[in-house]
Amino acid sequence: MHRLAQIITKIIDFFYKNVEKVVPQFGKMVSPQLFRYGFCGGSNMVLDWVLYFIIYNFVLRHEMIHLPFVTISSHIATLCIVFPITLLTGFWLNKYVTFTQSSLRGWHQLFRYVVIVGVNLLVNYLGLKLFVDVCGWYPTPSKMLVTLITIVISYTGQKYYTFRK
Repeated sequence: MHRLAQIITKIIDFFYKNVEKVVPQFGKMVSPQLFRYGFCGGSNMVLDWVLYFIIYNFVLRHEMIHLPFVTISSHIATLCIVFPITLLTGFWLNKYVTFTQSSLRGWHQLFRYVVIVGVNLLVNYLGLKLFVDVCGWYPTPSKMLVTLITIVISYTGQKYYTFRK
């Protein structure tokens, strides 16, 4: 797994160096770590979207899921299936590609990562309730604004709490 992380890091750093050649000020505005974080986060987000689409449309086929004690809609069931996968891939990418200098043990990092993800879920919920329900804004721009807020929270939390040195 470490070899895969090294390959991914080399690919990301290749793009970073090429952007830096085209835009010389880029390196002063965006650190390699921040670039890796954005690349890994964006990749994990695309994985999330692709898995969600495939599972919702082709595995669960939009059907309600009837369990012995509860019935779950397929879009929520899909979320329940995809979320742990992208939680773990996001953690792995952050641990082995973005924040490689941390001396904390893996289980401590995983616990802290889950805490930050939980904070972001809460911020998403509260932000959407505020912007859509209270302010009357459209949901999509509201989600975009809340995403920008959670990116800052997530990067800061991961850097200084989850994967601190």
